[in-house]
Amino acid sequence: MSKIIIVYSTTDGHTQKICLRLQQIIEQQDHRVKLVSMSDNQDVDLKLFDKIVVGASIRYGNHSPQVYAFIKRNEAILQSRPNAFFSVNVVARKPEKCETTTNPYIKKFLKKSSWRPQEIAVFAGMINYQKYNFMDRHLIRFIMLLTKGPTHAKTAVEFTDWEKVDAFGQRICQM
Repeated sequence: MSKIIIVYSTTDGHTQKICLRLQQIIEQQDHRVKLVSMSDNQDVDLKLFDKIVVGASIRYGNHSPQVYAFIKRNEAILQSRPNAFFSVNVVARKPEKCETTTNPYIKKFLKKSSWRPQEIAVFAGMINYQKYNFMDRHLIRFIMLLTKGPTHAKTAVEFTDWEKVDAFGQRICQM
């Protein structure tokens, strides 16, 4: 039985939902999981965990700066344990951009970060216009128009492939 921490950054809560699913899958394999949001600014001693997973959402083409700050602060401990990273973005809804080798945000992450996770995954996120503030709603609708995504103002669509999330959870258990 391993003690696993999943540290995540979420914008609208969907990355947290994915973390909860990962927790469920991992705990079914008799491991213990602690979820920690980067926005909670919890001082967690990563040395207390056998495996470390970092998850991050994309907003307007970028992972949150706090993701890179967390990695920079903890890179030595990340490298000393089995570790994994996943990104959540709506671009991954497209078949040609849903793999770690083809997703532009995974590529950007690997260029920007010196950390090389042992396991990497990318999951399609969610569009829910009614949850967004006025500015986000219109900017995201414009981006979706350009990328041939859903633009109706009442749209709430989840693109996440939950079987892919489950498989990543199994890979975390096997690290």
